[in-house]
Amino acid sequence: MGGSTALYPSHRCKTIHLVRHAQGIHNVEGEKDHDAYKSPHLFDAHLTPLGWQQVDNLHKHVHSSGIAERVELVITSPLLRTIQTAVGVFGGEGYTDGISVPPLMVENAGNSTRPAISSLNCPPFTAVELCREHLGVHWCDKRRSISEYKPLFPAIDFSLIENEDDVLWEKDVREANEHVAARGIKFLNWLWTRKEKEIAVVTHSGFLMHALSAFGGDCHPTIKGEICKNFQNCELRSVVIVDRSLMGSASPVTNYPGKIPSGADVPSDDGK
Repeated sequence: MGGSTALYPSHRCKTIHLVRHAQGIHNVEGEKDHDAYKSPHLFDAHLTPLGWQQVDNLHKHVHSSGIAERVELVITSPLLRTIQTAVGVFGGEGYTDGISVPPLMVENAGNSTRPAISSLNCPPFTAVELCREHLGVHWCDKRRSISEYKPLFPAIDFSLIENEDDVLWEKDVREANEHVAARGIKFLNWLWTRKEKEIAVVTHSGFLMHALSAFGGDCHPTIKGEICKNFQNCELRSVVIVDRSLMGSASPVTNYPGKIPSGADVPSDDGK
């Protein structure tokens, strides 16, 4: 049998929509001077006005393409720029007065000058520490305390984050590339513990670059390139991850056993 195609049971697959955050203030300054990333004034960088335009464009795309209707869970890195991107892309069109549900984002959160974003008719949003950016040294990658985020993003679930304050970021030590890659594999394996089959993940370029570098080695170089090329700001790339080692415990929900009710098969006219 040829090796150019592969076939897997659908219940061993998940569709993941990978999104890099939109343009942040650190991206603008870092393109001019890479040392700017070490500046404390870029702490937990927020989106720029252009970044919010990118968010609006991607919001339109996920709705016109049908992605928004299929996504069952939105996972975001717990940093301001990723949370803003996640709620702007996958959140409701706007907050509705008189509806007693918490908004995904309150008005003007994170220097945004944006109206509140509704949580109505949206999938659940969960913040996960594993998909944070490359840790250490760069102040834009240090997060705030969880108690600071909660009032800004009331409908986001922060319960999976164990520590109130950022205990992972170190001022003088940059996380090793190998550790970022291992963290990425751990994150993807964790996705198999989720029941959802179609998930959006809003994260960072460095995390995506190192996490995806382990994949595509058994594919045509063009496909490897599609998997591993760098993400632009607010780029969405949809991938399928496959459980080939019986790691997950998912059972098929669309398969049908056949021969119900049971009985002898009736031969066709040609006896086959």
